[in-house]
Amino acid sequence: MSVREKNIYLASRSPRRRDLLKQIGVPFELLLLRQDLRRGADVDETPLPDESPGVYVLRIAGAKANTAVRQIAYRGLPQKPVLAADTTVVFDDQIIGKPQNGQDAARLLRALSGRQHQVLTAVAVALRDQVETQISVSSVWFHELTDADIRGYVATGEPLDKAGAYAAQGEGGRFVAEIRGSRTNVIGLPMEAVVARLATLGVEPA
Repeated sequence: MSVREKNIYLASRSPRRRDLLKQIGVPFELLLLRQDLRRGADVDETPLPDESPGVYVLRIAGAKANTAVRQIAYRGLPQKPVLAADTTVVFDDQIIGKPQNGQDAARLLRALSGRQHQVLTAVAVALRDQVETQISVSSVWFHELTDADIRGYVATGEPLDKAGAYAAQGEGGRFVAEIRGSRTNVIGLPMEAVVARLATLGVEPA
């Protein structure tokens, strides 16, 4: 069944993921999960003790997809495939999340300056009790950053809600010297993996 006949639910608040799906012609409906831990997040994204980055992103993406499936059943919504994803930055084998504030963002950017890091995104596609997952890994090299570079970028506010404190598709893209692997993975959704997982449930780009 093509996406002309059947669209999907996107369980993500990311405008970048929405734009990427639009680019390949996959129509979608947003199915948003709560993210505020203080109000009871639908999925707790806290890493488990000694959990590797790959296991972590696969677990969180799968949890998001399964939670969305339960919401569909609870709310009596039409049955359609759910797409969920989780992206994290890994530096020196450590998961690097979103910075807590501007000072923390500057610290992360100084650490990444002139160095290599990895971006991991796990994609999960679910329909009822069937869940398909896939992980993509990209390696990213940063230019050497000056203190002025970092101060100016932090002042834009862009890094404050981004894993690794930068957005490759935004102002932070000028810091990226090289990407090996999927570029859309670094933006937040590896389209090769998305197309492959959706195909297993009969959804193909228009």
